Amino acid sequence: MTPITGLDLTGFTEREPGVWTDAAGLVLSVHFFPLVPDLPAPLHEFEHLRTALAAGVGGRGGGLIEAVPGEVHGVPAVRQLIKIRLPGAPHGQAFLGSWTVPKAGCSTVLKVQAAEHGMTGVREAMVMNEVGLDAYFRPHPYSAGGQFGGLPYHVGDDEQWDARFPEHPLTLVRAALHRITPTITLDEHFRQLPPFAGPVQPPHPTPPPPPPYPPHAAPPQRGWFRRGSGR
Repeated sequence: MTPITGLDLTGFTEREPGVWTDAAGLVLSVHFFPLVPDLPAPLHEFEHLRTALAAGVGGRGGGLIEAVPGEVHGVPAVRQLIKIRLPGAPHGQAFLGSWTVPKAGCSTVLKVQAAEHGMTGVREAMVMNEVGLDAYFRPHPYSAGGQFGGLPYHVGDDEQWDARFPEHPLTLVRAALHRITPTITLDEHFRQLPPFAGPVQPPHPTPPPPPPYPPHAAPPQRGWFRRGSGR
């Protein structure tokens, strides 16, 4: 039930509507949100946007590896790579890559995620040993020379190391995004919707909406809110 009408699902098996997995442990999902996007700034204010995104992820205990502007099927979008601690585990991380395609009153999101299993921290330890501790941890590139809390920013997450660690979940997530993104197609009506202009900041508490008229009227159906069969 999203405006995403096609994408390359090679190697993935559908587990439930809108969710697929592959043999490497990747989870791919598509989403539609019929609300003003919760992005903290519009895409044309990208420096502000990515700083606010990094601060938000850090405040929730994770780490924003990167936020990059781009397009999905010709529509402006933002790509994010995030790391979080594995819930309920003493060690290990999960990695989430996403494209958010925002419009004025809604958005569609594609997510790819994978988690560490077995022995964790091997990539980080090997990169740290190679570059040295002093060069390993760095100020977050979206901060003014500091960090945002949460998981620290470090060079071990850089894409340059992916070839050395082809089975690492961050490598797999990043590679899947690179492969799938050019194959995504969006419903034409969604593509033509007004662009996202920024978050809504109501000056006063929003009053409750009036009751529907006529009473109990069903909301209008939007025929393009569907998931295509892919290609």
